[in-house]
Order: sequence, then structure tokens, then C-alpha cells
Amino acid sequence: MELPLVVGVDGSEPGMRAVDWAADEAALRGVPLRLVYASLWERYEGAALAPDLGRSSEQVMADKIVEAAAKRAHRRQTDVKISAEVLPEEPVPALLREGRNASALVMGSHGRSGIAELLLGSVSLAVAARAHCPVIVLRGSRDLRARPGIDQRIVLGVGEEPADSEVVRFAFEEAADRYATLQAVRAWRCPAHETIDHPLLAGEPARHHEQRATEILEAALRDTARDHPSVPVRRRIVEGPARKVLLEASATADLLVVGARRHGHSGLQLGRVAHAVLHHSACPVAVVPQRV
Repeated sequence: MELPLVVGVDGSEPGMRAVDWAADEAALRGVPLRLVYASLWERYEGAALAPDLGRSSEQVMADKIVEAAAKRAHRRQTDVKISAEVLPEEPVPALLREGRNASALVMGSHGRSGIAELLLGSVSLAVAARAHCPVIVLRGSRDLRARPGIDQRIVLGVGEEPADSEVVRFAFEEAADRYATLQAVRAWRCPAHETIDHPLLAGEPARHHEQRATEILEAALRDTARDHPSVPVRRRIVEGPARKVLLEASATADLLVVGARRHGHSGLQLGRVAHAVLHHSACPVAVVPQRV
């Protein structure tokens, strides 16, 4: 049985845009779509309500939110199987638990708190940092679609670890679903303290680091590329800070894919690059857990 794609909804416009994107993504993957709204109305109001008073205003609102989201998703993709549920608990633990039985979690960049879209909401950031499945945060202000877009390009940020198999596989699958080109990007820099006297660089520090970046990129792509021969792949080695390089690439991408390291029971650790793209990317960002 295919694991569902789970989207967190809260009635906000970013949340509803996430519903649109998730409906398209579920259709591409051929998986069910599960809509979840986490609310604490039961804890604070439910126990005190007498039977003849009916439901609380918060409960009514929660039910209306998931109902509206389900109708919107159905209009968007009529063939996708859709379920919806209101969960009486805090959003972060609720979504983290849902992620244990999901193919991916989809979230808006921020919720009803009124935080400027330039910044990432605390719930989205906390879930992206700790979930056990890929988390897709809907960044950017363009018409968000998980169908083949104008750019038809998935950007994969390749990190230091050459065996980012989960991250690479996710990026290839997303590109295959959209009939898009996969652009694999590896940024490199020559440390300022290195000079032509460095014993390992033989007078060519920049060439040494560029060659190392090329080797890391090729090692990361090798096996998965063979499994997806129909996906066009563009390799890009760029000198500069990884954050800057990936943010520039996001301006003309349909999705930016980065990894997050998982260290046993301590959960995921988002590095500076993942933080930067989650806050400032011009397109949706997928954060994929990777074992180390």
C-alpha cells in the first residue's frame, strides 16, 4: 500500500496553496492525499462543554478548515483519494507523528500568525528539522504547481557526503514525475589560508578544490542516474558559498532538493545551507533526511 502524502492545513492562504501543490504531487505519484489540521480546542474547551451547548467555535472552525481544504484538493485533482482529519494536539508533534507513515509532508511557508512571507514559520522549520520523511516547504510567490512547470527543472544541492543516496533518489524521482531536467549543483570554495606553498596543491589550489567537487558530484549521482536513464541530468560545479549558489539556482527551478543529516535518536540537524534555502528560496524546498 502506497504511503499517503500528508499536508498540514490551517486555513491560511499559504496553507491552501500547499493543498494545491500537494494535490498535484499526489496525482503525479499516484498516492493518496491526507489533510491534517492540528488544534488544541479539545484540551482547552472540549471537557468544559455541556452536551446541550454543542460544539465549540474552535471545533467548528477546524472542521470547516479541513472541509474547505478537502473540497479544494478534490477540485484540483478529482482522481486523487483524499482523507482529512482534525487532530486535538500541537501542530509540530502531530505532523511529526504523521510523517512516520507518509511518503512526504507538505507545508506552507507560514501559517495564520501573520509572519511576513520572507521568513519561515516556526512550525515549518521545526518539522523540517525533525521529520523522518521528506518535508516540502512551499517557498516562493509564483503559481505553485507540482505539475511540469515553465522551468521544468529540479535543482539538487549535493553536499559534502558523497553517499547522499536518499536525497539523490528523491530528486531523480521528482524530475522523472515531471519530465523535467535534473540540475545537480556542487559548490566549492578555495580557503583563503591556502597558498601555492600548500604541499598537496602543487601551486594550483583552485584546481584542486574544483576537481574534488567534481568527484563528489559524480560519486553522488553515479548509481541513481543509471536507474533513471530517461531523466536529463545537468552537472554544475560552481565556485562560491553553497547558500548563495543554491538560492540563485532556485530563481529558475520548480523544486530545490537538499539533505538533512539524521544522527540516531537526536533527530535531524539542519545546517546553514538548509536554513538559508528554507528561509529565502524562490521556489519550493524539499528537505530529505539522510543517514550518517
